Amino acid sequence: MTTFVALLRAVNLGGDTQVSMDELRDRLTRAGLQGVRTLLQSGNVVFRAPERDPVRVERTLNSTIAPGLGARTEFFVRTAPEWRAIVARNPFHEEAETDPGHLLVTVLKDAPRPEAWGALERAIVGRERVRGSGREAYVFYPDGVGRSKLTAKLLEKQLATSGTSRNWNTVRKLEAIVSG
Repeated sequence: MTTFVALLRAVNLGGDTQVSMDELRDRLTRAGLQGVRTLLQSGNVVFRAPERDPVRVERTLNSTIAPGLGARTEFFVRTAPEWRAIVARNPFHEEAETDPGHLLVTVLKDAPRPEAWGALERAIVGRERVRGSGREAYVFYPDGVGRSKLTAKLLEKQLATSGTSRNWNTVRKLEAIVSG
């Protein structure tokens, strides 16, 4: 069995984005996944599956589970070792310690082309800092996310792929679940 982290994009933000974590756990369990556990109300799930390929798991969840949740969403899936590598590759060590709520990891559908990272950095008009690694973007928002001009929409446009973000506190909690 392989342990996975799955993140739902843009759920429980109000309006028609509501997804019950109880219902999500139930649907995933009925689909044959084991040890299904959610974290917070923002669509963070850890589970075990016989499949080893996270891309296949992601495709299956997006085609079979996501459409029945009642919200326009999609899954982003990583294996437990991939999740631990996300934590290990964090380029913002000091910020992770002193201001973890303003450090976000954006899990991306595809790895951006190398020149896309430069385009993203040139598009930043504030004090935000971005570093990319594979299919993840690490973004530090020293003045907070809410007022930043570096929105998810801009990030996705510059990187030419979709993604979903979690703050460092959530990233570490998910790491603790998959590691322990």
